[in-house]
Amino acid sequence: MLAEIITIGDELLIGQVVDTNSAFIAKELNKIGVSVYQITSIQDDKEHILQAFKEAESRVDIILITGGLGPTKDDITKKTIAEYFNDTLVRNPDVLKNIETLWKRYVRQTLLQVNKDQAFVPSKAKVLMNTLGTAPGMWLEKNDKTFIALPGVPFEMRNLITTEVVPKLKDKYDAPFILHRTLLIYGLGESTLADRIQDWEDNLPKHIKLAYLPSIGKMRLRLSSKGFNAKQIIDDVQKQIDAVLPLVVNEFVGFEEDEKSLEAFIGEKLTEQEQTLAVVESCTGGKLAGRFTANSGASAYFKGGMVSYATQTKIDVLGVSKSIIDKYSVVSAQVAEAMAQQARQLFKTDYAVATTGNAGPTKGDADAEVGTVFVAIASKSGVFSEKFIFPQPRERVVNKAISMALEMLQKEILKN
Repeated sequence: MLAEIITIGDELLIGQVVDTNSAFIAKELNKIGVSVYQITSIQDDKEHILQAFKEAESRVDIILITGGLGPTKDDITKKTIAEYFNDTLVRNPDVLKNIETLWKRYVRQTLLQVNKDQAFVPSKAKVLMNTLGTAPGMWLEKNDKTFIALPGVPFEMRNLITTEVVPKLKDKYDAPFILHRTLLIYGLGESTLADRIQDWEDNLPKHIKLAYLPSIGKMRLRLSSKGFNAKQIIDDVQKQIDAVLPLVVNEFVGFEEDEKSLEAFIGEKLTEQEQTLAVVESCTGGKLAGRFTANSGASAYFKGGMVSYATQTKIDVLGVSKSIIDKYSVVSAQVAEAMAQQARQLFKTDYAVATTGNAGPTKGDADAEVGTVFVAIASKSGVFSEKFIFPQPRERVVNKAISMALEMLQKEILKN
């Protein structure tokens, strides 16, 4: 089964809004064996929308449309759908009742006629009731093709996909089983990883596809397969996973499908060992701490953090010796290690991580080259640091610094 996603809205084409809807829809469709053939973004223009519908119908079995279902004049999707299906819009009493209920319960403003008019839907459409908003979803069929129109508001769209669209598609179509298993690997670049697993990769069965998905600080290795024998697919992919894991045992932290990040993996290890962590940050500005506290249960191991951004704050609040800073510079191994040691003492933790550097584009308080970062780890075993030089822009330097701090901490915890 093939699907096409059509997103409608000028705001998408000018970059004002990022299209997160397509990624969510594609992932949910893939779970039920529907492959996305194409994703198309188009402007709020009737002729453009009609042409996109016609082309999609010629290519795929299922067409999902998001956006343009709002109450304002620039939202023309519903009228255009009616025209494409040679249909007219009629008031749906159930949708109107839903709108009135939502308005009474959550909205303090007067219910205007333009809001009531959202109850108009094509007469040939099956309504997908949107319990979180006023724009209903719509399901239409033409020439054995299924058209599904959904609101562009992400949380409304996601609810409809989960509660209405996916169950109906499963009932209607007999789709193959699709499996993706994605290994999360830290500390190996793409070429190094490819060289290490070359023999394994060369012997993969033809029905299992391999993809390298690199990003800052991590590598995702995805194995994909599909067929109508789900058990056989699962067993075959697992066999290949079992074969490759010994080759990356020190860099593998989990599977992307389990939504386990490196910081979550570190948190699990610290919790298992009943150990604690603190961070003190300069160039990363609190983002490293944010990576840990974004995970539920972080309070079991994360005791706190400090952003000692200014040099004087490192001296007055953190307690780093001024003489060390004067002698070695605020961006140095010595200062990074002093920061980590002070943080470990201050928060009374088993581990502490410190970052200091010049993220750029200017040098700030230090003379070190822009992009220079020192990361230090303090533990019962002592303190150590590493120096890195990352390319601009500033955001990349910060993200790379966080990634290297997490990798260093992971290795230290596993070593101990």
